[in-house]
Amino acid sequence: MLRPIDVPPLGVAVVGLGWWGRTIVSLLRGSKKFRLEMGVDVQAVDLPGLQITKSYDEALASRAVDAVILCTPHTQHTEQIVQAASKMKHVFCEKPLSLSRAAVLRAVHECTRNGVKLAVGHEKRFEPPIQEVFRMAKAGELGNLLQIEANFSQDKFLSLPPDNWRLSGKEAPAGPMTATGIHLLDLSIGLLGPADLVWASCSQLGSQLTNGDTLGVMVRHKSGANALISAILATPFDGRFAVYGSKGWAEVRDKAHPEAPEGWTLTVSKRGEPKQVREYPPAKAVLSNLEAFADSVSGFKPYPVPQDQMIANVSALEAVFASAKTGRAEAVEN
Repeated sequence: MLRPIDVPPLGVAVVGLGWWGRTIVSLLRGSKKFRLEMGVDVQAVDLPGLQITKSYDEALASRAVDAVILCTPHTQHTEQIVQAASKMKHVFCEKPLSLSRAAVLRAVHECTRNGVKLAVGHEKRFEPPIQEVFRMAKAGELGNLLQIEANFSQDKFLSLPPDNWRLSGKEAPAGPMTATGIHLLDLSIGLLGPADLVWASCSQLGSQLTNGDTLGVMVRHKSGANALISAILATPFDGRFAVYGSKGWAEVRDKAHPEAPEGWTLTVSKRGEPKQVREYPPAKAVLSNLEAFADSVSGFKPYPVPQDQMIANVSALEAVFASAKTGRAEAVEN
């Protein structure tokens, strides 16, 4: 099914023009599905060819803006989503949508009540080999899903100034969790369903990152399956996502950070069959996620991350924060 050619591009404002916001701006400029109307940032920013305002209210008041893309500090997300929904603006929000279950329920409710679309920056769902793993799992090719082992580590934050909000215990509890671990939690929930118990350990071992640089999380899902998640902010990039089932397993290894992908290696082993290794070329997963949002706004097709999974992810995220603080296993509110 082809997207109707008469659908106008989506007029958007990118809110927050730091490292990731600038990456988003660059991607939007290469897509015919978007019309980049303005950028919003409280600091003075120079991006040639882009109208910049310091006022979020100004962006929401613009008739040319159909949707906002939020690349702002995490604690601001819920209120910004609610504000946008009240002005009938669709919302694409970088992860995490919120930092608590109560907050994400409010954000989702307001978007639903006002009839606007809500999407989230979980670009790993749009990586071709990850999509193939989801397809195999849904088709039953791996059998009953038993366990996930996943790692997403990087050292990009080591060069940030100490006062950067990404290094704040308020904005980023449990250190690596909101930076990278949340992507793996999202994939685990997408495959295994909601979580009901988590145990997390976060330490500062290899850097100046006072909110923690080394995180390990054990997640028990309602299905009885487990997810073992590793996320580190003090080592060079590494990415791995492996799913084990009763009929076989599949592992995706990243060759580079999603910001500038270089491709992936997918290894599949099914009982009674030779092991298969497939190489995947680079693909713009971040842009694919954004364009899926545009397609959902146009009514072309539903956004592929269901709202119940968005809620389940933040619910488990809140339990991870609690467990990292208490040192005990914490129940996930459902």
